[in-house]
Amino acid sequence: MPRLVKLSRLGSGGSMFFLVERLYDILMASTEKSCLREWRRDLLQEVHGDVLEIGAGTGANIEFYPESVTHLVLSEPEKIMRDQLRIKAGRSVLRDITFSSASAEKVEGDDGSFDFVVTTLVCCSVVDLETVLEQIHRVLRPGGSLVFLEHVAAERGSARRRWQDRMTPLWRRLAGNCHFNREIENALCLAGFKISQIKRESMRTSMPLVRPTIRGIAVKICS
Repeated sequence: MPRLVKLSRLGSGGSMFFLVERLYDILMASTEKSCLREWRRDLLQEVHGDVLEIGAGTGANIEFYPESVTHLVLSEPEKIMRDQLRIKAGRSVLRDITFSSASAEKVEGDDGSFDFVVTTLVCCSVVDLETVLEQIHRVLRPGGSLVFLEHVAAERGSARRRWQDRMTPLWRRLAGNCHFNREIENALCLAGFKISQIKRESMRTSMPLVRPTIRGIAVKICS
């Protein structure tokens, strides 16, 4: 059940908070092997320049950042995960890596300071998605891009979507504010992004209500 694992740490807590921090990599291993590692590799291969990753967790993306990344900022609010993140970062080919403990709603960085922002399995559990996307838009340079991989709401009217809507109020309390039914693609467009690449696919070996995913690139539109 990978979304419980990922998002108990980013929300307001939850009954499994301390457990999942320590066992995250083990609990996610099957889903990483079945699809996530391949998706991460493909998404990050063209990333370059100054990059911010929000909700970096234990560092599942680190090995896939190419040497064209000149400065990488890894933002992770939970100390236990951040400690694991530092260990993995120490094995990276990248030499300029810094760390931040800021929340997703309070991104550290000047306006227009990053070429890319990366979020992977983060947006479903942030407290205020609109604010998070506003912050990402703010710190991106003109024409900069958000690289995203998120689990999302199923198609409206489908049986899966009905179950997502029914179970989200309970799941949020158990799993650190994780929403089964967030319409993240629509939120990106409303926040001033143009989606230039998108793929929709099932997250294999995960629990059924979190299987619908989107991944791709959203470009900052300048007003």
